Amino acid sequence: MRLSYTKALNRALTDALTEDPAVCVFGEDIGAGMAGPTLNLLKQFGPGRIVDTPLSEQAFTSMAIGAALTGRRPVIEFQIPSLLFLVFEQLVNQAHKFSLMTGGQASVPLTCLVPGSGSRDGWAGQHSDHPYSLFAHAGLKTVVPATPTDAYGLLRSAIADPDPVVVFAPAAALPIRETVTWELAPIPLGSARIHREGTDVTVVAVGHLVHDALAVAEELAGEGISVEVLDPRTLHPFDWDALAASLERTGRLVVIDDSNRSCGIGAEILATAAESMHLTAPPRRITRPDGTVLPFAPALDRALQPHRDQLREAVRAVMK
Repeated sequence: MRLSYTKALNRALTDALTEDPAVCVFGEDIGAGMAGPTLNLLKQFGPGRIVDTPLSEQAFTSMAIGAALTGRRPVIEFQIPSLLFLVFEQLVNQAHKFSLMTGGQASVPLTCLVPGSGSRDGWAGQHSDHPYSLFAHAGLKTVVPATPTDAYGLLRSAIADPDPVVVFAPAAALPIRETVTWELAPIPLGSARIHREGTDVTVVAVGHLVHDALAVAEELAGEGISVEVLDPRTLHPFDWDALAASLERTGRLVVIDDSNRSCGIGAEILATAAESMHLTAPPRRITRPDGTVLPFAPALDRALQPHRDQLREAVRAVMK
């Protein structure tokens, strides 16, 4: 079976809605399935469970949190990651903390599904952010799948989780297809995946950049450089054991991450590796530049986002 990333998200939602009557979906234009993951859900499950909302992120996020507190398992689809800024307080200060503030008497099993951003030309400044580092910093479970099977499995686990989870689905990953010859199943949050084994350099790639890392690894193999590609899949909780084991094999680290440089997840990965893991060379990171606001012009947009040339040179540099 050939499965696209978008179809994998749609199937995960369909299966969760079918298996658990507590699951419901909130969002803008989800009745029409504008972003793809919610296509045909309204027709299958009706307006009582597929809630097509007005253009007010604060309103439907509050509704979803309330629904979660009363026993439902809501999924909110945000059309673009930048819209999360509008509800940051609700997610971080309310949904995330309810369980602690009530001594475990209340839980908020809320999933935010966020397709968009990440190497999509022309989205301009207010539609191009990738704020997953902010949510990992705040302590929310934060997920960035790179492949269709991971998109399915991680979304299923997010919906079943008792805590709020933010699932980022980068725009560049949505068209990706893979051949699936096994039964789709939930994937535990907090488990990394080695896409390619290697002995010289560990490349940690976030989201859609996994596929760039694999392409660069294939190229560099021709130069005699063996690259291991590690996909964290979940940024919080992070699978530090998997990274430590990889660095025991390679001793060198490069991180490629499509978010801003300062205080980004790439910086955290490098700092933790430098503090407590086996390194034989200074680690490197490839990110968007500091304070980046992506411009509308496609050529400038592409120039500011992490790309394969930067990764190729970073890997060569840590080998010196």
